[in-house]
Parts: sequence; C-alpha cells; structure tokens
Amino acid sequence: MQYKTLGRSDIRVSNFCLGTMTWGTQNTEAEGHAQIDAALDAGVTFIDTAEMYPTTPLSPETAGRTEEILGTWIAKSGRRDDVVLATKVVGEGYKGIRDGGPVNAASIAVAVEGSLKRLQTDVIDLYQIHWPNRGSYHFRKWHSFDPMAQDRTGVKDDILQTLEAMDGLVKSGKVRAIGLSNESTWGTTQFLEIAEKNGLPRVVSTQNEYSLLCRHFDLDFAELSHHEDVGLLSFSPLAAGILSGKYMDGSVPVGSRKSINDVLGGRWTDRVETPVRKYAAVAEKHGLNFAQMSLAFCASRPHMTSVIFGATTMDQLATALGATDQTLSQEVLDDIHQVYLHHPIPM
Repeated sequence: MQYKTLGRSDIRVSNFCLGTMTWGTQNTEAEGHAQIDAALDAGVTFIDTAEMYPTTPLSPETAGRTEEILGTWIAKSGRRDDVVLATKVVGEGYKGIRDGGPVNAASIAVAVEGSLKRLQTDVIDLYQIHWPNRGSYHFRKWHSFDPMAQDRTGVKDDILQTLEAMDGLVKSGKVRAIGLSNESTWGTTQFLEIAEKNGLPRVVSTQNEYSLLCRHFDLDFAELSHHEDVGLLSFSPLAAGILSGKYMDGSVPVGSRKSINDVLGGRWTDRVETPVRKYAAVAEKHGLNFAQMSLAFCASRPHMTSVIFGATTMDQLATALGATDQTLSQEVLDDIHQVYLHHPIPM
C-alpha cells in the first residue's frame, strides 16, 4: 500500500479508499463493519461517504444511513484515529435533502452537524462539496451542460461564501481540510484563486469519475492537478462494475447494481461493450484479474491521490484489495494505451 498527501495539507491517505455508498441498502450494518475491518487489515486507511448515501437505490428515506453505519463502527471499535474520514454536503437540486436547496453558509452549518452526529465523531478529515450549485457536466450530462447560462460574478460570490463557511468549520476544528467533487477545471481554479486572495482554506482534492472508460481528467484537469497540487480521488474506477467483466454477454447478476439500475447511471450503452472486451483481453493476455488491472491502472496515474472502490460482497472486496500491491508492467500499459487510442470516450 502506498500513502499520499492530500493536496498541500498534512493529511496522509492510502492510495486506495473504501467507498461506502451501498451500505444501508445493498449492504447491512454488519457487512459495512466487516468491510472496514478488512480494508484496515489490508492497509486502507481512507474511507469516503456522503450525507446522501446510500445511492443504490437513492432515496430520501435512507439518506444518512451510510454515515450512521460508519458511526456505529467508530463507536464500537474505538478506532477513529486509524482512519481518514471523508464525507460530502449535497449540492443544489437534490430534493431529497433540504428540499434541493443550494450549498451556502446555512446549509453547510446544518449538514456538517448532521454528519458529525451520524458519524459519531468530533471532526471530519475531508469535507467535500458533492457538486457545484451552478450544475455539473458529470454524471453523463455532457450534452445538457450549458456554461453560457452562468453568471460569472454570481458564481464567484457563491464560491466566496462557501469558502467563508468552510473556513469557520476549519477554525472551529470540525473539519480538517476541504475538497470538491464533480467539479470542472475552471471551477476548481476559482476555488483556488478566491481562497488565496481572501486567506481562506485551499481545496486539497477533487472527487471525479475516472476509469479506463472515463478519462476526461487526463486533459486540462490533470494539468491543473500537476501545477496546483489538487489530486484526484477517483470514483467508479470499475465503471459501476462494468470493468470487472461481470456484465458481458448480457449477464446481470442478482443483487448487482445493474439489477437495480439497468443502464448503470448512463454508463451502459452500445458503445461500451467493445472496449470492455478489448480491455478484458489485455488482462487475460498478461494473466491479470480484469478488475484488479482496472484498479491498478487508475492508481498508476500521476494525478491520482486515491482510488475509491466499493464492494457488495467480501469476495468483491478481497478482489479489490488484491489490486493495492499491483504494479502494471510497461507492456500492460502499452496494450491498454492501444485500446484507448481506438476508444477514448466510450461513455
């Protein structure tokens, strides 16, 4: 296991992170606790959650349940200091929490207290904005995203107010560092510039989707990451299980995410199966487990701080943990690159 620093903070995290968004629906409390114990035994010290989790399926009635499961583990184990804990405040538009209101000083104050109570802790190590108030092109919204409708002054004022609220949390000791999620390069730049100008907390990371099938971050965002020390926390590194190969040939395992959401949040399209087969062939050629190769590839990227993976079974978790000590050879990386050249943006 490797360990990296979150941005310019003093927080060290494992370069693999345990995701939790199935706990409370697909996974029970006991299963969530068992996953934490197994991950810690393997050297994973970083756990990511959110106030809206679980998401499979997403429901206002279950919002917060995942944080509660983490909280009961903390209370039961007494091992709070052994983990770096990240959670998120929802962005504008999700009606299931605070009636879809925006991220602002008032909502942040309410949200953080709720998360602290459910997590049974006095401090959140990394507090992230789940998505920006102005909207996001993530979650496969590439074709509907309209930045021309944004008001520049309004966006900057919104970011300033958000940073001022976060500053209060940091100064009070409730939050150690702040991060973004589902952000754009320009948006992240604004957070950095406004923070520096006003002496406010600097974002240390951005949590965006990244996998063999979704590599937008390799472009302008990777440039920002390199120059500004804002590392990527990649979610969906297996593309909701697609890159394990379990959905090939029309297979839909009982209880899998695809059995709940047949298009996997827009990931499963007629463009996807061909590159998946080709990446699977690379793994087979080199005698690698397909899922482990997919995770190890993400961890190999120079802009990657931590790869967030989730599991619904202990066998899946064991497979994912098996990627934490893998280093892909140059031959494997070259073969992956050849597939990428022909299928750069399959979803």
